[in-house]
Amino acid sequence: MSRQARARQLTIGLLVLLPLTLLAALALGSVSLGLHESLQAIIQLAQQPENRSAIIVNQIRLPRALLAGLVGALLGISGAAMQGIFRNPLADPSLIGVTAGASLGASLVIAGVGSGIHGLTGLTLVSAGAFTGGMLAVILVYRLASSENGTSVATMLLAGIAITALAGAMSNILELFSSNEVLRRISLWRMGGLDGADYSRVALAAAVFLVVMTALPRYTTALNAFLLGESEARYLGIEVERTKTGIVLLVAIAVGASVAMAGTIAFVGLVVPHIIRLLIGPDHRYLLPASAIAGALLLISADIIARTLIAPTELTVCIVTACIGVTFFISLLHRRSDFGMQ
Repeated sequence: MSRQARARQLTIGLLVLLPLTLLAALALGSVSLGLHESLQAIIQLAQQPENRSAIIVNQIRLPRALLAGLVGALLGISGAAMQGIFRNPLADPSLIGVTAGASLGASLVIAGVGSGIHGLTGLTLVSAGAFTGGMLAVILVYRLASSENGTSVATMLLAGIAITALAGAMSNILELFSSNEVLRRISLWRMGGLDGADYSRVALAAAVFLVVMTALPRYTTALNAFLLGESEARYLGIEVERTKTGIVLLVAIAVGASVAMAGTIAFVGLVVPHIIRLLIGPDHRYLLPASAIAGALLLISADIIARTLIAPTELTVCIVTACIGVTFFISLLHRRSDFGMQ
């Protein structure tokens, strides 16, 4: 079987699994519902029924599952794009400083005005601060990495590490002078979670998802050319600098929105595209959409585990994704000879 045929089969299989996983997310929880009850509640969504199962599904589980899928898809496709632009299968979207900048932005808002005020879009000021902080961090990283000769990927990596460290230090200083209540709220936000999901957040995440999924696949040819190196890509007619700027901007928007909606969720943007690349190869025509679908599947599944493992107590989803990521990398190291690693 050719690699392209295998990639198509995997993508179709992931698409089939996605609605099944979504149904499982609606049915499973501290209060278990049958599949029939869950489907009936979705059918009656427009009627706004007041029975228990409909309230649980439509007001709590459905927006949470949808937000998990959208955030997971954004992180998955962003990780695949960053691994392509850095030509490193272990690259992560947070390398450009967006996660650390978003954490600092959220911390500043929490320490300053709190997180209880909602705007018309349903986003809290904390989410707005997180998105703004992430975008500012990426702009700073990109400016530091740019010169008259263009934007160096290696310099971007170093600038990202430096800005991440700076944002972390500023967050630590902020926490040092914060009250216990503020410190607790900052810590809870950083742990990441989907418990604050509502339809306004889902709508905004869906809008970002549509923009990213429309724009990023247009760079598949350029990302495939980048596998040969930037010089070779330039010889093939790729506008290297414009391509890097566009990809970094889209990744910053995707990850910034994800962190703003759900806090810091680790390993999804690293593990998912890495696994997909091992299965179907580095062709970004298939890698980008497959990583998006697999990211959605992983985060929805992780949220199901977080809600049901020690129910009625709920784990934060980042604990589950971290455990999955650590397990994967230990397995990868154990079987490194199978993947051509020393």
